[in-house]
Amino acid sequence: MENLSHTENQPLLKHLSLDCVIFGFHDNQLKVLLLHMKHTKEWALPGGFVRANESVETAAARVLNERTGLREIFLQQFHVFSDPNRSNANPAVSDMRIAGVHEPDDDWFAQRFISVGFYALVDFSKVDPQPDAFSDICDWVNLNDIGKLILDHNQILEKALETLRLQISYQPIGYNLLPEKFTMPELQKLYETILDKKLDRRNFQRRVLSFKILKKLPERRTGGAFKAPFLYSFDLENYQQALREGLSGGW
Repeated sequence: MENLSHTENQPLLKHLSLDCVIFGFHDNQLKVLLLHMKHTKEWALPGGFVRANESVETAAARVLNERTGLREIFLQQFHVFSDPNRSNANPAVSDMRIAGVHEPDDDWFAQRFISVGFYALVDFSKVDPQPDAFSDICDWVNLNDIGKLILDHNQILEKALETLRLQISYQPIGYNLLPEKFTMPELQKLYETILDKKLDRRNFQRRVLSFKILKKLPERRTGGAFKAPFLYSFDLENYQQALREGLSGGW
C-alpha cells in the first residue's frame, strides 16, 4: 500500500473512476456495503478516483481500506463500465458542491467517467464501515433488500454478482467470507445464497470434501436446537492451490 499522505497530494486522473462491490456474509445473508449520500439521500456503491501516481488496483485497495479498515482484501477487477450516458445527471455532483468541494475545473465531477468495477470478499465481523466525505452512513444491506442505487450502480452490482457466480464454478469461495471456523451447513448456505438455488446436502458435502480444501476439526458447534455439527476450517495451502489451478465442474 502506497503512503496515503503522499497519494492524497496527487492530482486525480480525468474521466477515470472505480466502483467497488464489497460482499460480506452474516446471519446466512449475503450483504453489500453501501453509502448513503448526505444531501440527496440516495444509496451508492463505494467508489473513488485514481491518483496520478497510482495504478487502478492500488486505488481500489486504498478505497476499500478507507471504507472497511481492512488491508490485503480479496479484490478482483471484473468489468469496465463505459456507457457514454452512465454519468448523466450524477446526483453526487450536487453533494460535492453542497459539501464545498471544488476541483480545478468546476465541472470536473459532472463529466463523463469510465469506471472500473472491482468486487471484494470480506469477513463481515472484521469490517469497520466508514462513510466518505459525501455520505453520512456506510452500512451493510442484505442483497435482497437493495433498492434503486445511483447512476448504473444496480447494473454494476448485478455484473459483480454474475461474476461471483461464475467464479464459484471453477474456484473455491468462502475463505474471505466465513469466520475461521464454520460448519458444513454454513458453508452450504453461503453457496446457496450466492447461487440463489437450493443444493442437495449430501451431494454438496461429497463434492466440497473432494476438493480437499477443508480441515475437519474435533470441535462441534454447540447451542443449537439440533445435533451439534462438526466445525471445519480451510486448508489454506490447498485452498490457494485450488484458486490457482481451478476446480472441475459446476454446481
